[in-house]
Amino acid sequence: MGRINHGALCWYNNDSATGAVYGRLYNWYAVNDPRGLAPAGWHVPSGAEWDTLTTHLGGNAIAGGKLKDTGTIEAGTGLWYAPNIGANNRSGFTALPGGSRFHVSFIDLGKYGYWWSSTDLSTDNASIFGLGYGYRLAFHSAATKLEGLSVRCIKD
Repeated sequence: MGRINHGALCWYNNDSATGAVYGRLYNWYAVNDPRGLAPAGWHVPSGAEWDTLTTHLGGNAIAGGKLKDTGTIEAGTGLWYAPNIGANNRSGFTALPGGSRFHVSFIDLGKYGYWWSSTDLSTDNASIFGLGYGYRLAFHSAATKLEGLSVRCIKD
């Protein structure tokens, strides 16, 4: 069986109703497809552009809260699980915790949001940006290019 190296997308748990709320999950090959995932005049941010955003918001230690949508699932006021620490959405970014698809498993819906960057790190990995329900931290990491993660585009 050959290695998948072409763009793919799905809804979380293959459920379009959940996907309509949290958005689709894309592999990195869809992000980097030469036909372009982003609409004209927009692009998928690089790792450096994610860094610029978090720096502008006061650094990784507090930027997550300024990016996350407010409220909690338990209280019926939001889409993040409690405690949704630091969430105030001061940036207007309204980050949602769309979770991810890892191989055939779907994980972290309501707990974590992961977004691809356009930055290629190696044959198998690319740079990602993430937020979690248990802290105000914004983190940068790597993910395998086959994972399904969210995408946010920025204006050129």
